[in-house]
Amino acid sequence: MASLQASNFVLSSSSKQIHAAISVPKLPSIRLSVPKVPTRVLSDELNTRDGFINTIPVEKNVTRTTLVQESSSVSMATVQLYAILEAVADRVEMHSNIGEQRENWNTLLLNSINMITLTAATMAGVTATGGAGVSILGLKLASTLLFSAATGMLVMMNKIQPSQLVEEQRNATRLFKQLQSQIQTLLAIGSPSKGDVKDAMEKVLALDKAYPLPLLGVMLEKFPESLEPAVWWPKNQSPKTNKSQETKHFNRKVDNNGWTEELETEMREIVEVIKRKDSEDYERLGNKALKINKVLAKSGPLLTGIAALGSAFMGSSNGPWAAIVAAVAGALASAVNTFEHGGQVGMVFEMYRNNTGFFKLVQESIESNLDENDVEKRENGELLEMKVALQLGRSLSRLRDLAKKSSYSRIEGSPIDEFASKLF
Repeated sequence: MASLQASNFVLSSSSKQIHAAISVPKLPSIRLSVPKVPTRVLSDELNTRDGFINTIPVEKNVTRTTLVQESSSVSMATVQLYAILEAVADRVEMHSNIGEQRENWNTLLLNSINMITLTAATMAGVTATGGAGVSILGLKLASTLLFSAATGMLVMMNKIQPSQLVEEQRNATRLFKQLQSQIQTLLAIGSPSKGDVKDAMEKVLALDKAYPLPLLGVMLEKFPESLEPAVWWPKNQSPKTNKSQETKHFNRKVDNNGWTEELETEMREIVEVIKRKDSEDYERLGNKALKINKVLAKSGPLLTGIAALGSAFMGSSNGPWAAIVAAVAGALASAVNTFEHGGQVGMVFEMYRNNTGFFKLVQESIESNLDENDVEKRENGELLEMKVALQLGRSLSRLRDLAKKSSYSRIEGSPIDEFASKLF
């Protein structure tokens, strides 16, 4: 009995100890003070707290949104230039393919018309001999139809001038390849801007206007009143500063964007040589080629028309003479057609027109820089001098010698005996 009481005492005491051991005391309440959200920018708070000196200026206008917009605009300009580059590459392929097609037109039409004309002339000659057993009626009808067909084909061929069309496509292909290289260089050397995209678009549209592909409606005039230089570059719409020749003082100790008084004088003399020699000479030759082409284009159909009338009167009282006229006119028409389209007179005229446009472009590029009074807004003078020298096929020393010769000839009043270009 005593042992049971002792055990109960031990159990009760141990349960109290366990209860005391697992009881968790209450934690004291802790007050947490949350700071107020600052109403000003963190940089302003740091710069004004506890006498902190503001040594780092904060630009209020430069924000993250502005930077993102600028970076996105640059990347968009690059994407747009790549899109223009793809269009230019497509134009190159297009003009090249169409040029080959039109060259085939020139060859096939020339050979076909000559074969038709010579066949009809042969029939007329056989009729003129008055051979026995020859069916005059059959030869008469056949030669008349052939001469009439040759007349219609010649009118069409002389209207479109396939050789001139081929030269247009050659020039367009070359100029689009040049523009393609310029865009590739722009993408390679730096980040393009929206202005570069606009300039590239204007150049593409100007080339499309200068060298159209369709034959109907927008085809270039093949027989204008006089030669007009080809223009394949956009007109400069930017307003110029005062174009009066005010005196510019160049500081020799400071880089004036590559320009000096000597370089300005040199460029002005080069422009004068281009005007007085190259442009004038090519305009004269181009107008001569135009006149020759006009005469040949009218003579061919006229001769085949006369041959068709002569062949129609074969078999009458004046049959032998009509047959002779038809045969001779047909032979002359074949010779004229061969000289015009085989000699590619239209292509020669287009070549002169394009070369005259080239000299006009060089002249305008120099004058646009000289008209700008602010030298910082000009193209770099040394770079422009090198470009002009390469375009004219000269070295820098020979370009400067040409400018000196031009100056001396103007002072002495004697004409200069040298052309600016060594390429054409």
